[in-house]
Amino acid sequence: MTPRPSSSGPDPKKTGAKKPAAKKPAAKKAAARKTVGKKAVAKKPPGEKTPDKKPPAGKPAARKTVKRAAPAEVAVVSPRLDTGDRERLLAGTHHDPHSVLGAHPVPGGVAFRIFRPYALAVTVLCGEPRAELHDDGDGFFSGLLPLGDVPSYRLRVTYEGAAQEVEDPYRFLPTLGDLDLHLIGEGRHEQLWQALGAHPVTHEGVAGTRFTVWAPNARGVRVAGGFNFWDGTGHPMRSLGGTGVWELFLPGIGAGELYKFEITRPDGSRTFRADPMARRTEVPPATSSVVHASEYTWGDEDWLARRAEAPAHEAPLSVYEVHLASWRPGLTYRELADQLPAYVADLGFTHVELMPVAEHPFGGSWGYQVTGFYAPTARLGDPDDFRYLVDRLHQAGIGVLMDWVPAHFPRDDWALAEFDGRPLYEHSDPLRAAHPDWGTLEFDFGRREVRNFLVANAVYWCEEFHIDGLRVDAVASMLYLDYSREPGQWTPNEHGGRENPDAVAFLQEMNATVYRRVPGVVTVAEESTAWDGVTRATHHKGPSGFGGLGFGLKWNMGWMHDSLTYMSHEPVHRKYHHGEMTFSMVYAYSENYVLPISHDEVVHGKKSLVSKMPGDWWQQRAGERAYLGFMWAHPGKQLLFMGQEFAQGAEWSEAHGPDWWLLDPRYGAAADHRGVLDLVRDLNTVYRATPALWQRDTHPSGFAWVVGDAAEDNVLAFLRLDADGTPLLAVSNFAPVVRADYRLGVPDDVPAWHEVLNTDAARYGGGDVGNPDPVKPEPQGWHGRPASVRLTLPPLATVWLRPA
Repeated sequence: MTPRPSSSGPDPKKTGAKKPAAKKPAAKKAAARKTVGKKAVAKKPPGEKTPDKKPPAGKPAARKTVKRAAPAEVAVVSPRLDTGDRERLLAGTHHDPHSVLGAHPVPGGVAFRIFRPYALAVTVLCGEPRAELHDDGDGFFSGLLPLGDVPSYRLRVTYEGAAQEVEDPYRFLPTLGDLDLHLIGEGRHEQLWQALGAHPVTHEGVAGTRFTVWAPNARGVRVAGGFNFWDGTGHPMRSLGGTGVWELFLPGIGAGELYKFEITRPDGSRTFRADPMARRTEVPPATSSVVHASEYTWGDEDWLARRAEAPAHEAPLSVYEVHLASWRPGLTYRELADQLPAYVADLGFTHVELMPVAEHPFGGSWGYQVTGFYAPTARLGDPDDFRYLVDRLHQAGIGVLMDWVPAHFPRDDWALAEFDGRPLYEHSDPLRAAHPDWGTLEFDFGRREVRNFLVANAVYWCEEFHIDGLRVDAVASMLYLDYSREPGQWTPNEHGGRENPDAVAFLQEMNATVYRRVPGVVTVAEESTAWDGVTRATHHKGPSGFGGLGFGLKWNMGWMHDSLTYMSHEPVHRKYHHGEMTFSMVYAYSENYVLPISHDEVVHGKKSLVSKMPGDWWQQRAGERAYLGFMWAHPGKQLLFMGQEFAQGAEWSEAHGPDWWLLDPRYGAAADHRGVLDLVRDLNTVYRATPALWQRDTHPSGFAWVVGDAAEDNVLAFLRLDADGTPLLAVSNFAPVVRADYRLGVPDDVPAWHEVLNTDAARYGGGDVGNPDPVKPEPQGWHGRPASVRLTLPPLATVWLRPA
């Protein structure tokens, strides 16, 4: 900026003060004062002498002191800023601009100091009186008004070709109270989003927006946005003590404004950063934050009232995993709300799981490299549009889980990486900060403010968006210091171990806080190792010495890999891999499990679910149907990624989403795909109506093998039992041959069994081999049970039977 020439002093014609009456001596003194350059000097009226003698006897000595302290004898302070304050404000390194800008009582009146870069003139409006301030150059304006107290005032700011009447941001008290600052400093502010970020508020009777940001290493912070043409010079923020929080209330700024924080780093360089607490963002690839205030009115009271009636592990839970941006490419949140709830409800799923909806710059990351942790992605609409989608799902009786990514964040130079010039959200040790797999940075879970940022974020999605559960991504990468690292690339903990106690403490705090604050919510861990106690309560210690992590459920990655490996073998070879289908029952009750067939298993050369199956097209579809029947009967909850419910043959791509054309009646093989879709609908219908399949998912009394060692036959059979002992018999034949009169041991207290589901039914595209009539037990003991039944087992199929 080119400095403007500075005049020697204010123009008396522009002071706005009335000329005092000549008959008042004190007024004569005030009128005689001159302001010159940097100093104001008071002239004495003619004839006045400075006392040089002691007072007469009997006269109080204090009178001499009083006379010297009289206003007429006080040197008037120049209203101009000193050089140091000017330089710091221009450089963006002033930590307390409110202490020098605005209106301040000084000897001789009230000093007004205004910083308005590019302004031609600034006038103070105190009701009727007006006073044009002196142009001090570089955008600084000042003036001294002979007032006793700081008045209520506004500013008239004149620019080339325009004039505005505005409030002065530097006349306002801080908008954050001591309690907020105390909780932030302690790392215990459970509703952090209400304290930090950009919030439209009415402060001291004036509407505007409160900007707050945590940047403890910054030498200065300024707010830049569309409202100041992205030049934050005139809007420096103040530091609120040792918390590292900077604050500024900007009158007249409302929802919809774009903004960033201009941070002066410790080395004096500057960086523009998006707000870590922004609740709305621009549509990528644009990166600005957007001031937001929700105006949404919820209609899901009934859903929220009943969702806590039973814990998730004792209730039916089958999940449809959705990548919103590609489920129906091009649809907004509100357009999705008109289609997704009806589709999911028709198929009978209890929940959807949304792949990360938090803002992310690169669509190809599927949302797993988050830059806006508090903002739903703007690609599909604004935050209230996302609320509308969640609300409509709830009103359709469908719960909403959301993928949550607290393990890492990308290195974009406008986001969290070295946010204020030094490692802040990431660990200060480069070996601990750099994630070896994804080129991202790991959070510093040991820093209380960072932990608070993440714990409050988990609460935020549940409270502000009514999310029913969080599936926490990449938990293993947080728990282990040596995750994907070679020897020499990591440092052991204080006990010499590989565990990360900071991450353990964070996950425990997150789970405990969410479950305490939001009844009925469930947290789900994507944890791929045998870490002890993932779903154990945080106050219960296990053999490892750590308390439980406190999750409600855990993805059973071992079951997923083992069972998919088994199914990928040709049937003739499956007998050699039989244990891959039975091993999961060795540890089935070590945690509360979800059985996931997720997006990770149908991309990057892994093939779609139906394409993993060997054989011709008929066998592939039969294999998928048999597998799904086995999966829905196995202890644990179910999760299925979109497109797999109708046997899409191609891998998923975020560029075009599921191949919906496969269901078009004009397509010749549409019936084959609709058959699988019909099976998924029936699996969910029978599952939800049969407590034996979900009531005791986490207790050994809910499961009993009938035969688990029939490797030569490729047959698996087991009983599921509800709390009253009512059974369901599930039998899977993973061989491509019919097995007639196949004898299985059963309880002797069931008079007859009725086939309630058969994945080989003609309506699903199968050969319609099965047991149409009730099957009565025979008194012949088998498989260690007092009675037995003889069944016809269809090829590559699963059948379910209930007591008739």
